[in-house]
Amino acid sequence: MGVLSNKVERDQIKPGDHIYSWRSAYIYAHHGIYTGDGKVIHFTRGAGQEIGTGTALDKVIFSSSPSHNSDNPCPNCGDQSRLDGVISSCLDCFLAGGDLYLFEYDVTAAFFLAKARGGTCTLAKSDSPEDVLHRASFLLKNGFGVYHIFKNNCEDFAIYCKTGLLVSTSISVGRSGQAASFVAFATTVVSSPLRFLTTSFGGLAAVGAGMYCVSRLVSDMGVRRDVVKVAVETLVACVGTRSKDSSVATEAAKLD
Repeated sequence: MGVLSNKVERDQIKPGDHIYSWRSAYIYAHHGIYTGDGKVIHFTRGAGQEIGTGTALDKVIFSSSPSHNSDNPCPNCGDQSRLDGVISSCLDCFLAGGDLYLFEYDVTAAFFLAKARGGTCTLAKSDSPEDVLHRASFLLKNGFGVYHIFKNNCEDFAIYCKTGLLVSTSISVGRSGQAASFVAFATTVVSSPLRFLTTSFGGLAAVGAGMYCVSRLVSDMGVRRDVVKVAVETLVACVGTRSKDSSVATEAAKLD
């Protein structure tokens, strides 16, 4: 592994590792927690509705559900193609024909910025494998709330399992580096101040790249200040009781 790629072989991963696999021509990656014995616990929105936009994008981006369908069920997992929420799948179903990658924790800021694509690493530190597996197993039984492409997706699930951290504000994106990258890119493109900072194409590109990098960095779970540590039992207790105007982390803080 390194700056260019986080690709690993199957014999290199251990229980409690955060793994992912790229989908649909590297448009996005699906994330999960490896639990050992060829099994992965992951958060999905099935039946081809992972992004849930109600637009043509729903047909472009493949579902994060396992690739086997009711006509060709997996001999280990059965038909999971329409399952929603937190599920356990074999590694083959999770990868869906893609390569295996390992998400990195406790990286330096320089290393993080060298990874131009979000959703591959974080400055945040991982907890022990025992804590990670406990959270993943508990959420497999109790759920992780409603899937949301920007605030509660598969990467958010995996990062929470690894760190126990939740975003305490309700106005920002969640823990996902992929979502943060999309937002950073969009912000850079539409930011009107850029046109006043330079008149050359090279200068414009440099300023844009700088804004993109800074936006990604300040959104990372290891840097941002609006995060709190929440026990998984408290998280589950809060998911179904919070109001629309408050975050799970805010409600959890009242209970802890």
